[in-house]
Amino acid sequence: MTVESTAARTPRRSAGNKAGTTGTKRTTSTTKKAAGAGKSAEPALVQLLTPEGKRVKNAEFDKYVADITAEDLRGLYRDMVLTRRFDAEATALQRQGELGLWASLLGQEAAQIGSGRALRDDDYVFPTYREHGVAWCRGVDPTNLLGMFRGVNNGGWDPNSNNFHLYTIVIGSQTLHATGYAMGITKDGADSAVIAYFGDGASSQGDVAEAFTFSAVYNAPVVFFCQNNQWAISEPTEKQSRVPLYQRAQGFGFPGVRVDGNDVLANLAVTKWALERARAGEGPTLVEAFTYRMGAHTTSDDPTRYRGDEERLAWEAKDPILRLRRHLEAANHADEGFFAELETESEALGKRVREAVRAMPDPDHFAIFENVYADGHALVDEERAQFAAYQDSFADEDGGK
Repeated sequence: MTVESTAARTPRRSAGNKAGTTGTKRTTSTTKKAAGAGKSAEPALVQLLTPEGKRVKNAEFDKYVADITAEDLRGLYRDMVLTRRFDAEATALQRQGELGLWASLLGQEAAQIGSGRALRDDDYVFPTYREHGVAWCRGVDPTNLLGMFRGVNNGGWDPNSNNFHLYTIVIGSQTLHATGYAMGITKDGADSAVIAYFGDGASSQGDVAEAFTFSAVYNAPVVFFCQNNQWAISEPTEKQSRVPLYQRAQGFGFPGVRVDGNDVLANLAVTKWALERARAGEGPTLVEAFTYRMGAHTTSDDPTRYRGDEERLAWEAKDPILRLRRHLEAANHADEGFFAELETESEALGKRVREAVRAMPDPDHFAIFENVYADGHALVDEERAQFAAYQDSFADEDGGK
């Protein structure tokens, strides 16, 4: 199989996602382990692919990826590689002054691609500001994401065209938006589902607790997908919660499950299960993808100030892309020609993104003062004048601006 044939599929492919499957209740041993996980140091963790690339059998979740093909696996690998390449290019562009800020997803590719490919086209996504891999799965052009971080647009895509909402910077608020949308779905009689992405830090926000309450009471078809990357900027997870995050769902009356966030197959299977139970009228689910943010929180952050190299190196050994590559090679699902062609495609993507960003206009420095008030405001006018004077102070030696 060549990269060209993989690329021919639309970005909104749903790997191994067949119609006609109904939701099931978690009544197996995995559920029982999860319920009592708070009593042990190591909570139950759904894993289908080890860091060495070996397939792990799981009676409860294997059925959700039982029909996945070698082509699907290559597609998942391609998704993760291209997403990482785009992310690396964006980080470099910010360092070069082309972007104002960037929130890297490095290390979280499996959580995003696995969950993103579990979605149906008619499902609706409410992201935060780091879901670049999910955006890729929903067919959002990467350059649209970068326009937002360059300051030349307010998102750059129509949410209804991709069923992918605009990025949300306010921490945790998108979970309430998702819950309200899901409640509306039930009123409309549709069988689609909603997924809301948020991080471990956002799980401490009141908005998230309120979303859990409303979704449970109204049995809303929503999946809360928490990417626990271990750090809320510089605050570790153990200073945010006395129990594993997924166990919080019990207090609201719906199931929670922890999945190996660096295992793309497990993320695909668990998310499909959660989405299908939502569509079957069984209400919300909390999925905690236990993963790791390999880079900085954003490009304005310095992670070396609050975490050591040992921790990062330990998680590098669990790299989601290397894990799937080992599996592909061991199972003879991909040869060197596939990896070489994908490398070529990856570099072409980086070049396209780089050229597109450099061709974008500079952001309007005064746009921030527009549309604050409908009829204008004296304080805003004063601030605009002060900023204009500041800009004028950068006149060159010839008196130019």
